[in-house]
Formats: sequence, C-alpha cells, structure tokens
Amino acid sequence: MRLARASRQLERTVAFYRDGLGFEVVTRFEDHAGYSGVILAMPGAAELEITQHARGRAPGAPDPDDLLIIYLPTSTQVARLRKRLERLGHHCVRPSNPYWLGKAVTFEDPDRWRVVLCTEPS
Repeated sequence: MRLARASRQLERTVAFYRDGLGFEVVTRFEDHAGYSGVILAMPGAAELEITQHARGRAPGAPDPDDLLIIYLPTSTQVARLRKRLERLGHHCVRPSNPYWLGKAVTFEDPDRWRVVLCTEPS
C-alpha cells in the first residue's frame, strides 16, 4: 500500500520523514508530467509518496485530524524518535482528538500534516 500526498516544500518534508523518523528513500522522480517526488518507507511498512508540482500548486492545509499514525513496538522507540525530531527542531503538538492524550506524541511535518507516534495499536 502507498499513501500519496502533495507538498509545498518537498525537500524539507522528505528530511522530516527521512532524518527525523528514519524512513528510507525508496526512489525519487523528477519532472514526471510536471511532478517531482520521493517515495519513502519504514522497513516492513507501507510507502509514503510526497510530490510537488512544478507550477507550485499549493495543497490546502490539512485538518488537524488528518493523521499518519505510526505504531512502534516499544515506548523506548517512541522516546528515541521524539528526541531525534526535537533535536532537528520539531516540537510536539497537542492532538485535536483527546484520545491521543497520554498515549502518544504528535508532531507536525513541514506541511502541517500530523504524525502520531504510539505503542498502543487500538
């Protein structure tokens, strides 16, 4: 499975997922019918495709409940990714849905899409 979405700032967004969350770059493409993009993946997980149009078409702001939820096996792994993201200058944001309070940490990527890091798969 692959989730694809547009970006206003492709390289900053790729850096967030690659350097901050440890996604691997699967492939890149340039100027394919006006689109450039990067396909990223976590080992054993679905792929995330981030694209940017050459004409600068800007996607609208995502809703605070548009979430990419990453379930990790241990709270130690959640803490490690949180520290890595914070060292890169990213800060936790308060989730819109109170369900996530106390069970997860939430960050916004450079395009304001929210990523939830959690150990509880419910």
